[in-house]
Amino acid sequence: MNTLLLKTWEHLELTFVTLFISMFIAIPLGVFLARSKARHSHLILRSIAMIQMVPGLALIALIVVILAALRAFFPLPTTGKVPAVIVLVLYALLPIMSNTYAGIKQVSVNVKNVARAMGMKPFQILFYVELPLSMPILINGIRIALVTTIGMVTLTSLIGSGGLGELIIQGLHTMQLRLILEGTIPAAALAIFFDVVLMRVGRYLVPEHGSYQ
Repeated sequence: MNTLLLKTWEHLELTFVTLFISMFIAIPLGVFLARSKARHSHLILRSIAMIQMVPGLALIALIVVILAALRAFFPLPTTGKVPAVIVLVLYALLPIMSNTYAGIKQVSVNVKNVARAMGMKPFQILFYVELPLSMPILINGIRIALVTTIGMVTLTSLIGSGGLGELIIQGLHTMQLRLILEGTIPAAALAIFFDVVLMRVGRYLVPEHGSYQ
């Protein structure tokens, strides 16, 4: 039981570190692209989207190889939490950034014009008009990123990141069904639990929008 609790804690720690880093990067970038008139916005979104086309195991291997090559210049670890977080953040960026972009874009021009007529400055329009109206779409992107990350953490256990995936890997190597179930069932339960929790939080924040499914 102590081992299961430790691995669950490691899983959650890695998941939420990844989520916060991804939000810190993706939300400002999504806002910038949505408010920018430059033509490169769709190109950047498509470039980020291409990352998710790479299979998870292949991306893990690629990041490990890149970090190994960079060790000639920087003391970077090739196993453990650092490469795992890099992989997880790359996978989590797209849903948060694309939903932030879509949420800002769907705000009516008329609503923004009214805000300007009331004397609001651009940053006030962003924080008091665009982001609140974008919240249902943004929350849905965070939900997708969270559930995806919980699943991906089981895969990054292959490079020693810790988490419930280690129990699954040990179970597969030793053909012990108990270990496989101890890793699989809690991981699935965590994904379902946080998906429901975040949906309820979203309903509380923007109750007029109802469901975000």
